[in-house]
Amino acid sequence: MAEIHHTQHQPYGGGVSHYQQQQQHVSPRVHQAVKAVTAITAGGSLLILSGLTLAGTVIALTIATPLLVIFSPVLVPAAITLFLLASGFLMSGGFGVAAATVLSWIYRYATGGHPPGSDSLDQARDKLGYKARDMKGRADHATGGMGLHARADM
Repeated sequence: MAEIHHTQHQPYGGGVSHYQQQQQHVSPRVHQAVKAVTAITAGGSLLILSGLTLAGTVIALTIATPLLVIFSPVLVPAAITLFLLASGFLMSGGFGVAAATVLSWIYRYATGGHPPGSDSLDQARDKLGYKARDMKGRADHATGGMGLHARADM
């Protein structure tokens, strides 16, 4: 019998590239070392940036503190006033949007539309009606069927 030799076709000139061979031979220790060096470099640079930011903040606060102390009788009431004005406008806008939404929902419900939540409202209305009739029946039974008119005469 004749032996058949199978050859695999390798793309791009056949075989594994030089880079792939290097990647295969890299030991896990080297890979961990590279990761550690990268982490130390990134962490160190971020630590330096945070230190510079802290130093800049301290310097700016040192420079601005006398100005804040001098102008605080004006700035604090002004800041409080601006806060109250902004929160008042935001609240009034929010209440206006809520009112428009509620009125729109009520309009759709009253005109026979089917807005979201109307099933729950109908169900609650039916339960309240049932309970009202039940309580009326109990009251009639407890008073011996005399009702409100007979009690008013007493």
